Amino acid sequence: MPHIAQVRGACPHDCPDTCALITTVADGTAIKVQGNPEHAHTGGVLCAKVSKYTERTYHAGRVLQPLKRSGPKGSGQFTPVSWDEALADIAQRLHHIAQHNPEAILPYSYAGTMGLVQSESMDRRFFHQLGASLLDRTICASAGSEALTHTYGGKLGMRVEFFAESQLILIWGSNSISSNLHFWRYAQEAKRNGAKLICIDPRKSETADKCHEHLQLLPGTDAALALALALMHELIANNWLDHDYLAQYTQGWDALKARALQWPPESAAQVCGLTVEQIQSLARDYGTTQPAAIRLNYGMQRVRGGGNAVRAIACIPALIGAWRNRAGGLLLSSSGVSPFNRPAVQMPQLLGQRRPRTLNMSQIGDVLLHEGDAQFGPQVQAVVVYNSNPVAVAPESAKVAAGFEREDLFTVVLEHFMTDTADYADYVLPATTQLEHWDIHGSYGHTDVLLNRPAIAPEGQARSNGQIFRDLASHMARLDPAFAAAHFSDSDEALCRAAVAHTAIDFEELMERGFAHIPLPDAPFAKGHFATPSGKCEFDNPALAALGINTLPDYLPNYEPPTAEYPLAMISPPARNFLNSTFANVGSLARMEDKPMLEMHPDDAALRGIADGDRLRVFNARGEHVCHASLNGRARLGLVVGLGIWWRKQGANGTNVNELTHQKLTDIGRAPCFYDCAVQVQRIGPA
Repeated sequence: MPHIAQVRGACPHDCPDTCALITTVADGTAIKVQGNPEHAHTGGVLCAKVSKYTERTYHAGRVLQPLKRSGPKGSGQFTPVSWDEALADIAQRLHHIAQHNPEAILPYSYAGTMGLVQSESMDRRFFHQLGASLLDRTICASAGSEALTHTYGGKLGMRVEFFAESQLILIWGSNSISSNLHFWRYAQEAKRNGAKLICIDPRKSETADKCHEHLQLLPGTDAALALALALMHELIANNWLDHDYLAQYTQGWDALKARALQWPPESAAQVCGLTVEQIQSLARDYGTTQPAAIRLNYGMQRVRGGGNAVRAIACIPALIGAWRNRAGGLLLSSSGVSPFNRPAVQMPQLLGQRRPRTLNMSQIGDVLLHEGDAQFGPQVQAVVVYNSNPVAVAPESAKVAAGFEREDLFTVVLEHFMTDTADYADYVLPATTQLEHWDIHGSYGHTDVLLNRPAIAPEGQARSNGQIFRDLASHMARLDPAFAAAHFSDSDEALCRAAVAHTAIDFEELMERGFAHIPLPDAPFAKGHFATPSGKCEFDNPALAALGINTLPDYLPNYEPPTAEYPLAMISPPARNFLNSTFANVGSLARMEDKPMLEMHPDDAALRGIADGDRLRVFNARGEHVCHASLNGRARLGLVVGLGIWWRKQGANGTNVNELTHQKLTDIGRAPCFYDCAVQVQRIGPA
C-alpha cells in the first residue's frame, strides 16, 4: 500500500483569491491539488489553472539543473553545469561589477509567486548588502494602489465575504469569473438573495454575461472618470446623499461637489459611449439601494489617467454613506491590512547610508538600452531575474528583447521553464515550485494569512529562491569579507516565522490549520477612521499637489486615442486559462486557449474583410503581432481585445500583444498603460 499524506499549502499566484490548498502525496509524489474546504474563502474550490498544478510541477520542460549559455542570446542554447560552477561564476561577475559601481546591477522580479519568503526576503537582503539599484515594482497595481492610498490612506476596503449580504454590486473593470472566482461565489450568493449585479467593462466578459446589466463603456480612464463624476452628479442632483457622513468623515466635499456638477449625464454619455438613460439608471440604483458595494479591479487603471479614475470611483461610497454597513463600500485591495514584519525579513538596514537609484520595471526596455549618463547613472551591466518573465510581460517588448540581447549584459534567470526571458540568460538556475518550498502569504482579495508547507522534495536539482540567494551570498562572502554571510543564515521556515513574529498571527495556528484570520472590524470606515492623515476619506488631497497632480480627481485623456492611421483601441486582459504568462506552456490550458486571438466587433471585421478565425496582422508604429480573429460578440465597436499573455516564441511571428504596447506611465503610481493603445488590423489570410 502506498503511503498517502495530505499537506496544507497556499496558491502562490497573482490573484486576489489566495486559495488554501491541500496537496495529496503518495510515496513522495504529488498526485492531486485541491482547495482546502476548511478555509471559508476557498471553500474547497480551485480555478482550472491551479487545479492542474501537478501538471505544471512535473512538466517535461522543467529546468532541473543549472544551465550556462552556449549559443547566441535568445537562441535557447545552453549547457548543464554544476551549482558550484554556476554560483562561483555569477558571484565573481557580480563582484567585479559591484567594485566599480553596484548600481550597475539590477534585480528584476514581481509576482511569479506572491509569497513573502520566495519573493521579497533573502533577495532583498542580498541586493541591499550589495548596494544594487532598487526596482520600482509598478507593472501591475501601483496606479490604483497609490490612488487608494491618497484617498483612504492605504490599500484598504470592505471585507470580501460581506459582498454576499449586499443588495447592489457594481463589478467595475473586473472579469471576476476568470480572475476572482471566489469573490464571484459571494456575488452569486447575493444574487440568489435578491441583489442586483451590474458589470461595467469595455468587454462583454463572461462575468458581464451573468450580471443583470452590462455597461459597455469605451476603454480608457476618460470614460471611467466621466462615468464616476456623472454618477456623483446624479446623486447630488437627486439628493441621494448621506449629508451626515459627508460632514463628519470626508475632506474636500465642497470642491468635489463643484467638480461633479460639471459632468451631467449628457456630457459623460458622449465620453463613455453610453446612453444618458444608462447613466441615470445606474445612479438611481446606487443612490436608492442599501447596502451597495463596488468591486473594483486593476484593469481599469492601466491607462494614462488610471490613478485619477480609481480616486474618483473610490470617493463614491462616501457620498451615500455606504461604509456604514459592512456589506457596503468598495474593495480594490485588502493588502494594506497585512501584518507582516517586512523589515525583519528584508533587513533594509543592510543598505547603510547608501541610497541607490530606483529604476522602473515598466520601462525595462528603455532602461536596458540606456547607455548611462550623469542623470540616469551607470549603464545596467547585470540583471538578476526571478518571479517574472519580462520579455513576455513588459510593455513594448521589442525593446525589452533588444535590451536583453546585449552581449555586454550579464543576465541570470531563476526559473521553472525556458521562458522568453530565460532564452536570453547567461545562466538559468532551477527554482522550486510552490509544492516544493516553504512560504507565507497575505492576500489582496481577503483578510487571511496562509502558510505554505513543502509537500514534496524538490525535483531534480531545483532550489528555492531563498536558498539560491543564501548560496549566492556565501560565494560573495568568499570574494568580499565585508559581505556579511551571517545575515543569510535564516532558513525559509525561519523567515516564515519571522514574518509574523510579534503580530496578531499565531504561527502555530498556521502550522496546524494552514491559515489564520487577521482580526479586523466588520465595517472599517463606519465611523470614519480612514488611515489618511486627516482620518477622513480625502476627496481633495493637498499632498498630490507636490507630485504635480490635481488634488481632486481630474480628467486626463489617453496617450493614444484612436486616429485615422490606428483607428482601433486595444486592451489586453488575460485569457481565461492563463495568469500573466505563467500557465501559457501548460499543455491542457494552452489547448483550451487554442491560439493567440484578437476579439473584434463584427462590423469592424467586415470593414476589413475579416471572417472568424482568419489570420491577422495587428500593428502600430511600435511593431506588429500575428494572431487570429475571434468574432465572438465580446468586443464593442471600435475596440479590439488581444487576449494574453502568450509567450513570444509561441506567436506566429515571434511576438505577443506587448509588441504593440508602449512604455509611457500613468498619472499616479508610475505604472504601465497596457490598455492605452491604438492599433490597426489587417487580414493576412484564412485560418
